[in-house]
Amino acid sequence: MLRKLSIVAFAAALVAAPLPVLAQSKKDSVVMAMTLEPPGLDPTNAAAAAIAEVTLYNIYETLTKINEDGSVSPLLAESWTASPDLKTYTFKLRKGVKFHNGEPFDSAAVKFSFERNAAPTSTNKDKSLFQAFEKVDAPDADTVAITVKYSEPNLPFLLGQASGSIVEPKSAATNVTQPVGTGPYQLGAWAKGSSITLTKWAGYRNASAIKLSKVTIRFISDPAAQAAALLSGDVDAFPRIATRVVAQFKSDPRFTVLIGGSRAKTIVAINHRKKPLDDVRVRRAILAAIDRKALIDGAVEGFGTPIGSFYTPGSLGYVDTTGINPYDPEKAKKLLTEAGVTTPIELSLKLPPPPYARQGGEIVAAQLAKVGIVAKIENVEWAQWLSQVFAPNGPHNFDLTIVSHVEPFDLVKVTEPDYYLGYNNEKFNALYKEIVSTPEEAARAKLLGDAQRMLATDAVSAYLFQPQWPTVINKKLKGVWKEVPQFENDFSAWAWE
Repeated sequence: MLRKLSIVAFAAALVAAPLPVLAQSKKDSVVMAMTLEPPGLDPTNAAAAAIAEVTLYNIYETLTKINEDGSVSPLLAESWTASPDLKTYTFKLRKGVKFHNGEPFDSAAVKFSFERNAAPTSTNKDKSLFQAFEKVDAPDADTVAITVKYSEPNLPFLLGQASGSIVEPKSAATNVTQPVGTGPYQLGAWAKGSSITLTKWAGYRNASAIKLSKVTIRFISDPAAQAAALLSGDVDAFPRIATRVVAQFKSDPRFTVLIGGSRAKTIVAINHRKKPLDDVRVRRAILAAIDRKALIDGAVEGFGTPIGSFYTPGSLGYVDTTGINPYDPEKAKKLLTEAGVTTPIELSLKLPPPPYARQGGEIVAAQLAKVGIVAKIENVEWAQWLSQVFAPNGPHNFDLTIVSHVEPFDLVKVTEPDYYLGYNNEKFNALYKEIVSTPEEAARAKLLGDAQRMLATDAVSAYLFQPQWPTVINKKLKGVWKEVPQFENDFSAWAWE
């Protein structure tokens, strides 16, 4: 409470001061801020969403583009067709496109990118998708045919994600620090720990349509500092700003506040590899101890919708599973007793930097303590979280953690044997295979409902909420998305009024 009051007092002092000129000293540049700094700038080799926030559609491009409303349109592919069984897709590529280093974009680059993503040594977050490609054919320079092992109606969408970025073969190995793509921007500078500068690429195929010649991206993790940077005019836009500071901007005429929906799932992930968390009764006890509504109100100021499984409202086949594991502290205590757990029991709770995790972690720990589970909080930086908790074949050194999975179609991740949860349920894996081999939409929707119920019944994770993402921008800045179908900032659409 004291911290919240200090934030409000600090912001009020800034508002009372003379209003500064907001940060558009040049009409062809913008300063954006984001909470986390990306660990690198190759979206095909790491899972951090912050990479896509900087690079997707800016430095790198994909065959398809995911639009604000979730629809898919052509990008590096001019068009595509699908076979009736939705297993083979043929893409016609845009001609005359070049990479930043002057190399031509063609079917060979697409084939290289996708086969690289599927390689045994790949660390692509969607490696399983690319490994499901039976073959990638390049019959000529302007055509790519992808044959998938199963029916995949969402392939055009999936290939518009950052993991599907097309890289140039000769420069791919150094993309982490020296990214080369086909997008309208190039890396101008990277001051580690502070900011990244993107500069407009004069060689872009449609350079005249790009209004911003420079984009500076600052990294500000502290909520009070986020608000201060906007109020002082140092920052023009803050997508996915900390929810606790949003209210003060709603009545400020200098700003526009956008509240966008998402397909993200914020969860308390449970490590099934650790005892006694391999016991479903213990996992159900954890879920029964958590009051979703209180957590949503306390951690994200109400910017969320409760969920009961690894799936969100609005998606094909969604069913409400929040009633499978309702808030019931007394039931939680009984389940722990049935499982033979002597309380108090101590579990680690590793929290990455985002405010929803740090604030949510304090609330979860307090709720778990009431049923005899002592959650020992350990705050870790993002790079530590990725390597210690999330990385495939990593140590998975955690009991509990809080994270928001932002990808729309990621049920497949639960089937991966090296996924950080360690669920590894053959019944669920078989059900998922049935889902992807069912092209008919109504039948697939029913199976998706079965999958959601299975994950909820097995208490695979404590599924908390579908977040709403607030964005605060200078009112004269246009083209910034309200909705968040995935984490991206498409600077090609941004412009000053």
